[in-house]
Amino acid sequence: MAQLESLNFDNSYLRLPESFYQRVEPTPLRDPHLISFNPAVAKLLDLDPCGIKPAQIADYFSGNALLPGSEPLAMKYTGHQFGVYNPELGDGRGLLLGEVVNKQGERWDLHLKGAGKTAFSRFGDGRAVLRSSIREYLISEAMHGLNIPTTRALCLVGSEEMVMREGMMEPCAAVLRVTQCHIRFGHFEHLYYTRQHDALKELADYALERFFPEFLEAEQPYLAMFTEVVQRSASLVAKWQAYGFVHAVLNTDNMSLIGETFDYGPFSFLDTYNPSLISNHNDHQGRYAFAQQPGIIHWNLSCLAQALLPLIEREDLVKVLDSYPERYRLAELAEFRKRMGLQLEMEVDEELIRDLTKLFASEAVDMNRFFRKLSDFDGSEESLANLMGLLRNPAQLTPWLLKYEARLKDEPASFPIRRAQMRSVNPEFILRNYMAEEAIQQATKGDFSLVNELLGLLRNPMEELENYEVYAEKPPEWAAGICLTCSS
Repeated sequence: MAQLESLNFDNSYLRLPESFYQRVEPTPLRDPHLISFNPAVAKLLDLDPCGIKPAQIADYFSGNALLPGSEPLAMKYTGHQFGVYNPELGDGRGLLLGEVVNKQGERWDLHLKGAGKTAFSRFGDGRAVLRSSIREYLISEAMHGLNIPTTRALCLVGSEEMVMREGMMEPCAAVLRVTQCHIRFGHFEHLYYTRQHDALKELADYALERFFPEFLEAEQPYLAMFTEVVQRSASLVAKWQAYGFVHAVLNTDNMSLIGETFDYGPFSFLDTYNPSLISNHNDHQGRYAFAQQPGIIHWNLSCLAQALLPLIEREDLVKVLDSYPERYRLAELAEFRKRMGLQLEMEVDEELIRDLTKLFASEAVDMNRFFRKLSDFDGSEESLANLMGLLRNPAQLTPWLLKYEARLKDEPASFPIRRAQMRSVNPEFILRNYMAEEAIQQATKGDFSLVNELLGLLRNPMEELENYEVYAEKPPEWAAGICLTCSS
């Protein structure tokens, strides 16, 4: 396996026109130290986890040393923020260090978040604070553990440098984000709105060759690529809705071309089911509330479609866009069927699911704890009591449960098989806001042990782990008072 100095870099994005990016080196963080390292991500890069020296990785991923083979750049893109087009966007605090190709031929972007000012920083300082860095580091691995497409992170580096956020000084940190694609919807919007149509075609050709090579020989390659982006986006948001995940800042510049959860900010998992939950204190209109997410993804896809007009006929784009609601409906049904242990597809399933989510909302149910306990429901008094204990009015569950039991009679799987299948998709643990907050509070005092404990816990969220039972229980009362903003 490789050492840091011998990673196999091949930086293809640099071969695109220079107007696509700014070449800039990271601004070093003062007195960096390694907080956490993710060996599972290291293996994606053919990197030997046992050969890692903490001081060395802290230097490379704090900007104090340049990794051999890396050629840092800040990407230029634009996008719609809270529904309004902003032409001034780009990598304002992160740098694409380069692309590592592993022995399987997979190409992985290394992106340093918190790397300092770039030409696109506007009035920002180009830094990421410890608070937001811990949240992104943990949630990316938590989402991967839930089998929800996501960027991941190799390491989290802290420092003694301080910056001002929301009226107080906070320590700086950096996260090394790892993904196969950093191209956003906003990359295409930038080239469309600046009328760089030749460059737009060049970017689309690059995306086809790198991310969607199976469509290179299609009759209409660009249309085939857009159709796949629509499908992946529908599938992604269906998973969010099925697991109660609120992204909170679904601007088009935060939309990944390959359908990954991207650019974590004030995200949240629902502690109790609330369709109107706004996870971002800065979202005054509730544009990105939990129930709004499927529609917002559709709107964002329409922005991408507009940007692709120089390459694809309008009628063809509209036809694919119009297919989104049905693609989303089917994807959401599939996710909930898995969570409910239903292998067969029956017409009654959709009503059964809708009735359940209505019950979740009216009774303020913790959906993830409910599905975990539903996995163990065998009709016994104990398993029934465990389910009903999650409702404010337990009797409200009876009508739905009778329909569910009737539906299970059509399933071929026995209870032990169904239980194993359901436990493989219904987590014992998710990253709740209070867990991240506790890790942040300890880390601010110089204790990073909880960050690393949670990383291991969230990597295997379906397993019951001794000594961590408290994280599977109801969140503490104080958790409801956590306030998240865009700086989170």
